[in-house]
Amino acid sequence: MMRVVVQAADFDVSAEMARLHATEHSIGAVVSFTGLVREEDSSDRLISLTLEHYPGMTERELTRIAEEARSRWSLQAVTVIHRFGELKPSDQIVLVLTASAHRGAAFEAAQFLMDYLKVSAPFWKKEVRQSGERWIEERCSDDETAARWKKS
Repeated sequence: MMRVVVQAADFDVSAEMARLHATEHSIGAVVSFTGLVREEDSSDRLISLTLEHYPGMTERELTRIAEEARSRWSLQAVTVIHRFGELKPSDQIVLVLTASAHRGAAFEAAQFLMDYLKVSAPFWKKEVRQSGERWIEERCSDDETAARWKKS
């Protein structure tokens, strides 16, 4: 099973886990990652984070990344849910679930997915802070982290 969703609405981690368990009975391990909108310790308080994307293109890229994970590891299921729109600090932003017969594949695949989502998913992020708005630039450290998964 592979499920890739891009949505404005929040998601229910427990419901997504139950959906995964209902479809696959050979699962021995599930790894979940839930990303949250974080507020760093700063005097310039984060008010909101807005994510924009191109519908269709975003889903295709997330599906491509999920398919690559399935080709690298023996996975029974993958779920990727990514939100867009205006989010507030501590809101859920992304969910990745990987399921396999054994924990090693599930852990590695989840880490791979998150590393690649950070650099390859076509989202544009704008922060609104007390001091004003700014678009968030891509970080070189994210590219370096994802580079460790490149096949030689």
